[in-house]
Amino acid sequence: MNKKKLYILGFFIILGGILAFNYYQKIFGENITKETVLYVYNGDNLVTIKEKIKDVSKNPNTLLWVAAKKDFNKPKAGSYVLKKGMSNNDLINLLRSGNQTPIKVSFNNQDTLEKFADRIAEQLETDATSLLTAFTDATFLLDNKLTKKSVLQIFIPNSYEFYWTTSAENFRNKMLKEYKRFWTENRLQKAKNLKLSKEEVITLASIVQKETAKNTERPVVAGLYLNRLKKGWPLQADPTVIYSIKEQKGQDYVVKRVLTADLKINSPYNTYKRKGLPPTLISMPDISAIDAVLNPAKHDYFYMCASIDKIGYHEFATNLAQHNRNAVKYQQWIQKKGIHR
Repeated sequence: MNKKKLYILGFFIILGGILAFNYYQKIFGENITKETVLYVYNGDNLVTIKEKIKDVSKNPNTLLWVAAKKDFNKPKAGSYVLKKGMSNNDLINLLRSGNQTPIKVSFNNQDTLEKFADRIAEQLETDATSLLTAFTDATFLLDNKLTKKSVLQIFIPNSYEFYWTTSAENFRNKMLKEYKRFWTENRLQKAKNLKLSKEEVITLASIVQKETAKNTERPVVAGLYLNRLKKGWPLQADPTVIYSIKEQKGQDYVVKRVLTADLKINSPYNTYKRKGLPPTLISMPDISAIDAVLNPAKHDYFYMCASIDKIGYHEFATNLAQHNRNAVKYQQWIQKKGIHR
C-alpha cells in the first residue's frame, strides 16, 4: 500500500475515532456540572427539561439528541436530584424510571386552614385549592369526626418526608396517620389524667400557643388555665377574643390590643362570656404547646398579665388584688406607648 493510501486510511481512522468519541461523549460523557434539584411537572416535556438544566449542563442541546436515540419523549413528573458528573444517559434513565428523591415538607403553626394550604403548596406540586378541597372533603370529615374548623388539629407542626408529586388527598391522609402516631399511649394517658380529650388538649394548647411564644413559660400558662377550668371559672383568654374579632372582621384585621368592648363579643369562642374551652382550636399549636398542656406546671396562679419588665413574658398572680396591681402597671405602660388597636 502506497503512502497516499496510508494517509487516507489514517485520516478516516482518526476521523472515525473522533466521531465515535463525540458520539460516546454525548451519551455517556459528564454533562451535569453541579448538583441540583430538578422539578418536573406533569406538563413538562424534553424541551422544558432542556431549559431547566441549561445553567448546570455543559451542552443542554445534546439531551434532545440522546433522548431521540433512546426513543424517549415523556419524562415522569417528580423531584430529582441531579448529581455532578451525570451523563445524558443517566439523566434520561432517571426521568424514565420516575425514581424521584423524597423531600422534606415542613411547617410551623398556622392560624388558618387557608394559610396552611398556601404553605404546603409552596413545597409540593399540588396547589392550595386542591389541598383545601381535600382538607374539607365532607366524607373525610364525617369519617374522622371532624369539622371544617376542627380539621386543623390533625396537622402537627414538624418536618415530614413526601414525594414532591404527592397528591392533596395523599398528603392529607398521611398527615392524619402522623396525627394518630403522635398520640402515643403516654400522651393519651396524660390527657386522661387531666380529664381532657385529645381535641380538648389541642384546643387548650392553641390558646397557650397564642398567649406566649416563650417555651419555658408555656407549662406555667397551661397550668393557670387548667386551674381556672378546675374551679369552673371562665378562661378569660385574650387570644380567644382576638379569634372572635377576626371571625367578624377578617383574618387580616390587626389586633394589637384587646379593648373592654371586645370582651362582650357574642361568640362561642369568647372565653370571657362563656365558660369552658371554645368549640375548637383557635390556631395550629406546635408540639411544645401541646406538651405544655400535657405536662403543666403545678402552682396556684389564676391570673396573668403581660409583663412590662420582661417583654414577651407575663406577670402571674394568685389573687385578684395582686393581678389588678399588675394590670394597672400594664395599662399605664400601654397608654404611654399609644397603643389603642
